[in-house]
Amino acid sequence: MLDTFRVVGRFLRTLPPETAHRATISALARGLVPPASGFTEDRTLQIGLLGLAFDNPVGLAAGFDKNAEVADAMLAQGFGFVEVGTITRHPQAGNPRPRIFRLPRDQAMINRLGFNNEGLAAAAVRLAARREAGHRGIVGANIGPNKDTDDAVGDLAVVAATLAPLADYLVVNVSSPNTPGLRDWQRREPLARLIDGVQRGRARAPRTVPLLIKIAPDVTPADIEAIADVALANGIDGLIATNTTVDRPAALHDPAGREAGGLSGRPLMARSTAVLAALFSATGGRLPLIGVGGIACGADAYGKIRAGASLVQLYTALIYQGPRLVAEIRRELAQRLRADGFATLAEAVGSAGRPHPAASVRAKTAP
Repeated sequence: MLDTFRVVGRFLRTLPPETAHRATISALARGLVPPASGFTEDRTLQIGLLGLAFDNPVGLAAGFDKNAEVADAMLAQGFGFVEVGTITRHPQAGNPRPRIFRLPRDQAMINRLGFNNEGLAAAAVRLAARREAGHRGIVGANIGPNKDTDDAVGDLAVVAATLAPLADYLVVNVSSPNTPGLRDWQRREPLARLIDGVQRGRARAPRTVPLLIKIAPDVTPADIEAIADVALANGIDGLIATNTTVDRPAALHDPAGREAGGLSGRPLMARSTAVLAALFSATGGRLPLIGVGGIACGADAYGKIRAGASLVQLYTALIYQGPRLVAEIRRELAQRLRADGFATLAEAVGSAGRPHPAASVRAKTAP
């Protein structure tokens, strides 16, 4: 099976990135990709968060399944949860092509898609269908404003009200670099106003689901303090750190690194983890955090968890390593938790800088 995926992956990477992605979504939607096999759920990786029970903390980041077409097919690949979107109130074509660029030498991608999606109505139909069919598995919805909207808050309130009965959690995307002015919503006053409006929309739904905010890696320490203060003061249920970066590290090797857009993948790991750790400190560990950006192995996932993440997400690494990566991360993560003396995943959250339990035991028993 793995050899098949390697062959298919090599073929897909000969196609333009957006063509390859569409082919992947079509294959998943048609049931042509078999579910993952050969592993079982490890109780060490289970965690309760946001009022939900996660079988494992490894999630699929938003951006892969923009239109909620293949959430269950990706859950079948071993993900503990899947986040669909970004979904806007109205259909949106996004920016002109080409708008996705592979950086294989850097194990990275650059995109300037611009929230291309089929809109709220299409996503709602699909999410309602899976709920009516009784499909299990945690599926969140990432939402954002249309580029040309005159009322971002009002539109997001409508999207939240519509999707709250259909998703397990909602994420407001205020951090994509590809929608002009979007990141301005991360400032203290605009963010508080946005949160209030979305919460009012969510309150119109027949049930309440957790509401999270996804932030950028290109934030200052003052921005982080403001985001933490606003989130804690306004009843936000969690934060996702981080989206893609507009920064271009000097170490990039691939010529495509000069393209405009958001950089994801391996070069984002250190920056996104630093923002995550700063958020954990700024919130005093009182707010659930999801770590995303640059995860390509179990050690990366473990680093995010020790920095303060209770859950992690990935996307770009799948393009280069394929779906086998999900099982590998889960297996290595469980091994690292046990090796360091953590009985549960929750015990390891934010543990960077603290002695490992195993180290403490060794110190006590040393002659």
